[in-house]
Amino acid sequence: MPHHSPKMEHSHSPTAIAARLQGGPSVNYLRDWVYGGIDGAVTTFAIVAGAVGASLSTPVVLILGVANLLADGFSMAAANYSGTKSENDDVRRLRQIEEKHVRYAPDGEREEIRQIYRAKGYAGEELETLVTILTSRKSVWIDTMMQEEYGLSAAIRSPFKAAASTFAAFVLCGSLPLLPFLLQLPASAGVTAALTAAAFFGIGSVKARWSTQHWILSGAETTAIGLSAAGIAYGVGYFLRGLAG
Repeated sequence: MPHHSPKMEHSHSPTAIAARLQGGPSVNYLRDWVYGGIDGAVTTFAIVAGAVGASLSTPVVLILGVANLLADGFSMAAANYSGTKSENDDVRRLRQIEEKHVRYAPDGEREEIRQIYRAKGYAGEELETLVTILTSRKSVWIDTMMQEEYGLSAAIRSPFKAAASTFAAFVLCGSLPLLPFLLQLPASAGVTAALTAAAFFGIGSVKARWSTQHWILSGAETTAIGLSAAGIAYGVGYFLRGLAG
């Protein structure tokens, strides 16, 4: 029976490899999109559903919804910017520590490399050759310590791109529950819930491109998680509105 090789995700020719590696490690902002998208859909759903339940006029619903999109979206983006920047600052701090240790305690740092790779199964002459190679270039030596000692990648996330991804996803997904009001269509809690569910399913389906899940399963999983959060938000609002009434 003939053996068929599986389809490869990219070419392994020398030219293709050189082109792919030239830009360095890739940075993924998927999590920023997912967080922003789910939070945008949840918070807007809660506001719109509450406004519909209270029989507020379309202009009031739009004002509340758009204010939420801009204010909460910016707040999430700002928090993500600060958090990502703090992570990058910590990476720089740890790298400075390793640079200092390599400079003033090289034997100790070599021993750290030796013990790290001994734990991976290397021994004897093979281990010593590996230690010699990895510590022969300072930049490679420090990169190795950053990865093996702290679990940090050489790829650095951009705080601005992380924030922009969060804000864009928040506004895009959070706009869906407002569509019936923007288009002056009959609006109800059911329509709002359906559009919110569509936003969650879309997020999950796109997310599947970077995972091993089928896009339908990923979409259904994200929809279940998102609607659970949206249901909690709506339930709390409904309960508090009952107390106020």
